[in-house]
Amino acid sequence: MLSGLKILVAEDNELSQKIAFFILKKQGAIIDTAYNGLEAIDLLRKNNYDLIIMDLHMPEMGGYEATEYIRNIMKNNIPIIGLTASNWEEDMGECIKRGMNNCIVKPFDPDNLCETILSVLRKDNKN
Repeated sequence: MLSGLKILVAEDNELSQKIAFFILKKQGAIIDTAYNGLEAIDLLRKNNYDLIIMDLHMPEMGGYEATEYIRNIMKNNIPIIGLTASNWEEDMGECIKRGMNNCIVKPFDPDNLCETILSVLRKDNKN
């Protein structure tokens, strides 16, 4: 389903990171991981990715701040999906406002995660 896609997962929770890695790898994606927004930005500078999955709340630099940096300083329009463990409706609005393309709730359903990725990439390819 995600065969050959290069995805960066920025997530500070090791269990959530491993679950995302396993789900995406099983679908054929190539995965890099970061523990915070600063690491994600550093990896994005060095590598090409098709998409970033970004936890909203991480130490040093959270997902909102990292997304704003990617959009406003790096001028990079890579698709970004936010990960939240709290109120989806509230976070979804903030994710879009800050420059993310979509947002999903943890713990995430594997099928929903993959469908969200494909949906965001389809929309991105139309622009």
